[in-house]
Amino acid sequence: MGQTKTQLIDGETTKTGSADQPEIKTTKAKKAKIRGKAFKNAKSQIDSSKLHTVKQAVELVKQTSFTKFDSSVELHLVVNKEGLSATTELPNSTGKSKAIEIADENTIKKLEKGQVDFDILLTTADMMPKLVKFARLLGPKGMMPNPKNGTIIKSAKDAEKFKGNSITIKTEKKAPLIHQVVGKVSMDVEKLAQNVNATLDAVGKRRIKKAYLSATMSPSVKVDLN
Repeated sequence: MGQTKTQLIDGETTKTGSADQPEIKTTKAKKAKIRGKAFKNAKSQIDSSKLHTVKQAVELVKQTSFTKFDSSVELHLVVNKEGLSATTELPNSTGKSKAIEIADENTIKKLEKGQVDFDILLTTADMMPKLVKFARLLGPKGMMPNPKNGTIIKSAKDAEKFKGNSITIKTEKKAPLIHQVVGKVSMDVEKLAQNVNATLDAVGKRRIKKAYLSATMSPSVKVDLN
């Protein structure tokens, strides 16, 4: 009688079998996530079956955030395909200070070592050819200078005008999911809502299947895309 083997790799079942014996399916039991009292209390204030306008979602996220620090507000999107990307200038700061660097020979030396110690890289046109070879390092981080996001400047003086509110929005490498910080809980409701709407518009609502808003460590709120 032939043998049937079932191999479990990273939680997925790989099956082998023979003609005279059926294949056996096995599944790996997922460990239940234990939530604390603060999370459960916050969750009880959210109707998970209800869709909320952007402003309502922002208000609820601020209301249910329970961390002792100023939490980030994150927009989570399920989109219709992988590989989506967009660049936009947010109306307001996300509350996080960004290290801005203007590319020079010292930048090239750091990049050759794989060192990226800035959040935004600006460059003049004459330096751009030297940065091309680092596209595989900077591109996935959304840091490769390009005309669309205004990071190619005419001179160092133009860097003073750069707001730093420009963001590059990308899906995960192998999933149609986007996670984007849009601000801090301490920010005004209107400013947070403006940042959320700017992000949704940049991605394109027709491309978005589901949208959720949450604060760090806190439960999510469903956002109405209509």
